Amino acid sequence: MIQLYNVSKKYGSDSAAAVKNLTLQVGKGEFLYITGASGAGKTTLLRMLYAAEKPTRGQILIDRQNVSRIRSRQIPFLRRKIGVVFQDFKLLQSRTVYENVAFALEAQGKKRYEVSKKVYQVLKEVGLEHRLQRKPLELSGGEQQRIAIARALVVDPLILLADEPSGNLDQEVTFEIMDLFKRANARGTTILLATHDHSLNQRFPRRVLTLDQGELVGDQQPLHL
Repeated sequence: MIQLYNVSKKYGSDSAAAVKNLTLQVGKGEFLYITGASGAGKTTLLRMLYAAEKPTRGQILIDRQNVSRIRSRQIPFLRRKIGVVFQDFKLLQSRTVYENVAFALEAQGKKRYEVSKKVYQVLKEVGLEHRLQRKPLELSGGEQQRIAIARALVVDPLILLADEPSGNLDQEVTFEIMDLFKRANARGTTILLATHDHSLNQRFPRRVLTLDQGELVGDQQPLHL
C-alpha cells in the first residue's frame, strides 16, 4: 500500500535533512505508530505522504502511484484516497459541523442526497449527529477532534494519516478517539498515527516506527494485539 525507498527531505541546501534515507513498507490494512521526539521528522513524513511536500530524493509509492513525481493537477485525486487528521484540527470556523464534514464530498461532486446521508452516518459514528448545525468554536476540544476525524473518514479513505491527534486531549477523550481509529482500521483503512504518547501503544499495541533526527532507528512489531 505504501512504499518508501531511500527518501530524504531537506528544506534548504545548508539545513540538516528533516528525513534521511528512509526505506519503509506499510501493508494494506496496517495500523502503525510513528514515534520520536519533537523535530524527529514525523510531521514531514506525513506531509510527504499526502503530497504537501515532495522528497528531495527517493521514491514514494502509494497504491502503486509514484507520489514523488506527481503533478499538481493529480494531487486532488491522490488525496481522495487519503484522510488527514491534523493536530490543530484545521476546521473551517465560519462553517457548521455539517458543512465542515460535507466539504470533501462536495469537492468530489457527490449529489446532495449522497452527501447528506454520508455526513449524518459518519457524525453518528463519532457521536456528534446532534451537533451538526453548531460552529467549531462552540464545541469542546475533544468534539472538534472528532469532527476532524469525521471529515477524514467521510470519504472512506484507503489511508488515514493522523498527526498527534491526542496531543491536547485528556486520557478519556484520547481513548474514545483511538476507538474511532480502531473501527476505521477494522473496516480496512490503513492508519499511520504520529505520536509522542507511548501510553497509546501500551493500551492499543501496534507496529511502532521510531524516528530520530530524521532517521528510522526502530521498527517494532507488537508482542500481542
